[in-house]
Amino acid sequence: MKTEESQRDDVLAVERLAASLSTAFGVLATIVAAIGLYGVMAFWVARRTREIGVRMALGAEAADVIWIVLREVLLLRGIGIVIGLPVTLAVSRLLRSQLYGISPSDPASISFAVAGIVLIGALSGYMPARRATRVDPVSALRYE
Repeated sequence: MKTEESQRDDVLAVERLAASLSTAFGVLATIVAAIGLYGVMAFWVARRTREIGVRMALGAEAADVIWIVLREVLLLRGIGIVIGLPVTLAVSRLLRSQLYGISPSDPASISFAVAGIVLIGALSGYMPARRATRVDPVSALRYE
């Protein structure tokens, strides 16, 4: 004899495991993507150290230099979002049976994902740009 609750738990155990694994892998993929984006942005800012040094030597404010980097990061994120949203909506319709409790085009979920992408992109661009503004302009001009 089993209670109805324990039978329901047994039936849903596989689905819960799949949902937990999907969540864990999604979080892991987001972390790996954020680290990769940070690495690319750090490399890109390091390659532009001379340009940043010239701008700082000519009197550019740190906020202006940070905005130059963030503008490019946010432009790339915007292009990715514009391309990714239609693809996401198309694929989510194919995976409708795997979505529990939400519609394939749930505005809250999509908004949360877009906000996360923009936030991770902004942080990954802000940190190297902030570090680049602390470089002495004279040493940056000598940098090769």
